Amino acid sequence: MAPPNPTPPYPRLLRATSLLDTPFALIDEEALWANAGDLVRRAGGVPIRLATKSIRVRSIIKNALTLDGFRGVMTYSLSESVWLADQGVDDILLAYPSVEREAYAELVADERRLASITVMVDSLEALDFIESVVGKDHPPIRVCLDVDSSLRVLGAHLGAHRSPVHTGREAKRVAAAITARPGFDLVGLMFYDAQIAGLPDGGPAIALVKRRSAAELRRRRRKIVKAVRSMTDLQIVNAGGTGSLDLWRDDPSVTEMAAGSGLFVPTLFDDYRAFTPRPAAFFALSVVRKPSRDAATCFGGGYIASGPAGKSRVPTPVWPEGLEHYPAEGAGEVQSPLRGKVARTLSIGDRVLFRHAKAGEMCERFDRVALVDAAGHASLTPTYRGEGKNFG
Repeated sequence: MAPPNPTPPYPRLLRATSLLDTPFALIDEEALWANAGDLVRRAGGVPIRLATKSIRVRSIIKNALTLDGFRGVMTYSLSESVWLADQGVDDILLAYPSVEREAYAELVADERRLASITVMVDSLEALDFIESVVGKDHPPIRVCLDVDSSLRVLGAHLGAHRSPVHTGREAKRVAAAITARPGFDLVGLMFYDAQIAGLPDGGPAIALVKRRSAAELRRRRRKIVKAVRSMTDLQIVNAGGTGSLDLWRDDPSVTEMAAGSGLFVPTLFDDYRAFTPRPAAFFALSVVRKPSRDAATCFGGGYIASGPAGKSRVPTPVWPEGLEHYPAEGAGEVQSPLRGKVARTLSIGDRVLFRHAKAGEMCERFDRVALVDAAGHASLTPTYRGEGKNFG
């Protein structure tokens, strides 16, 4: 496990960024790279493909790829993939099927992009769409088949609703059709276990689901990989996420694992027991009102995370300790009123640090992030948004 912070980093982070106007995002580099090292340790020698949707800062992505243990990126948009390839990233796995017509045209127009990017498909209809955009005489496109990794028990679907390909028979049928189709090279399989990697640890029921799902997926994946390897040269068998690296590092059918959120550590990762990461990503807001003695209102802050609407998707004030949102108002579009006895110590212009519920989504709110090193020096680097990129 990553060692806990010896002292709270918040005063150091605020001192380093005291000259910046709020709102702004900041990254504690000491925690960031400690988390990266812990991900590599947990992966046990299996290469980690960096999930860019959980970062969305190109300089951090670039620096992470220089570390031993990280190899390639997992993108969330085809246009993002093309852009990163043009910026020199040469091992790109697109994690989701795409219908971006312009990006497909850009992909097939450049040999370097074609060599660097592997697109995701989960049906033959996806291939039909690609051919409808670029024609049937396109150069070979590298593709990866997304295999649904959810657990299905007694009619229940436990996990993300992703690929329609679930059973070994379905996977073999689709894989055979892809390998027989001119213009497409099946080079990979993807197995994302959302019900394990993305599910915080809880009581005995959750532990049972995770154990049962892991055992079922391990058996099913082994059979699918063996069958598909008989049809094509599989270069990629991708599995896992930040929450399940420990589970798959000894699975011989897996060639790599994916992780990204474990670098920033948003609040949704606070309840995992298998590891103890260090929160590295924050944003700062300023107090602009004092509506009462025990209240302080900050400007901005309504940065709600995706997923099921509820308290778990709301940003959390972490410094000074003891603040909370008003249930009737929450994190607001323009202002976020907070309450707590510690609010008595806050004055107009004072700053409050927050953590986002998810990782990369925070960066969609800011043009740049402040990187604060262990010595308390801050430097600014652009986010995707700051580079004029919005990939959805």
